[in-house]
Amino acid sequence: MKKLKSVVLFFVAIFILSACNTNSNQVVNKNNDYKTAIFAGGCFWCMEHPFEDLKGVKEVLSGYTGGKVVNPSYHQVSLGVTGHYESIQVTYDPKKISYEKLLDVFWHQINPTDNGGQFVDRGQQYATAIFYNSEEQKKLAEKSKMDMDKSGIFGSPIVTNILPTQTFYEAEEYHQDYYKKNPEGYHRYRNGSGRDQYLNKIWSKVNKEKTNAGFKMPSKEELKNKLTPLQYEVTQNEATEAAFNNKYWNNHEEGIYVDIVSGEPLFSSTDKFESGTGWPSFTKPIEKDNIIENYDYKLAVERIELKSKNAKSHLGHVFDDGPRPTGLRYCVNSAALRFIPKEYLKKEGYEKYLSLFENK
Repeated sequence: MKKLKSVVLFFVAIFILSACNTNSNQVVNKNNDYKTAIFAGGCFWCMEHPFEDLKGVKEVLSGYTGGKVVNPSYHQVSLGVTGHYESIQVTYDPKKISYEKLLDVFWHQINPTDNGGQFVDRGQQYATAIFYNSEEQKKLAEKSKMDMDKSGIFGSPIVTNILPTQTFYEAEEYHQDYYKKNPEGYHRYRNGSGRDQYLNKIWSKVNKEKTNAGFKMPSKEELKNKLTPLQYEVTQNEATEAAFNNKYWNNHEEGIYVDIVSGEPLFSSTDKFESGTGWPSFTKPIEKDNIIENYDYKLAVERIELKSKNAKSHLGHVFDDGPRPTGLRYCVNSAALRFIPKEYLKKEGYEKYLSLFENK
């Protein structure tokens, strides 16, 4: 009986070990589904957020890499004596997001023509670099850099280094997700650093060129098929819709308003206010260059008419009786607009405007 009991216990033990090994392998295989990418783009506070919002990214860590000092501190790295770069390590699922997409996001966060640092932060520790951990990543990074250089987007040669991965040291805990832990300090630093101003200047120009190049004005017949009778009359014949009886006068959702014909970004809910007039009213446009202003004397009174740049849609008028900070009231017909809720901006290609709602 004792012998039989021993045999049974032996096989139970084998079964348990086998089960443990199977579970262990499953965990390893699951972890092997993820890959890592390391980027240096100046202050790592500003680099975490854009990557953490991406579908397929599991984790983004701030840290240091590229130097020879083991377990460096923030103080050491910031002095520029370690050879390390302020960096981020992105853990991602290649089945859900490609390395090429991560590279594209990287270029959209930096000034790759500056070899002396990034924006207000100066020194090698704040320079830009891509750290590859495979030959495939190296080839993709080199091609991406070459393509970006040829595009001429940045106006000067790209000097971002492409380097083999070295040990990545996690930064101190208070640096991780700094934009979440200290949003006021983060936005104060980011706005003061000059990063946002530079990126907006570079990429808004690119987006405008793409919009202008890709838009072809529909014929009148096409417009009549695409638009409702009211939308057609407002945008093409300068009609005015009824006050308090239109789609967006009382809309309080977060999002942006684009031209109903061309999709040009025009206004944001962040600048919308209750004017009491019964039409959507805004203190300013989100893209000033997308709006044309013309003098209008149709009512025997001088007014300033608003039209969209590409589609030439009649939008409404602008008056100088608005609230601070501009003192202006952009009074716009709902029929000239299409509203895109904040949660659909990325899906519809207006991802850059998500930053408008970060503090909301």
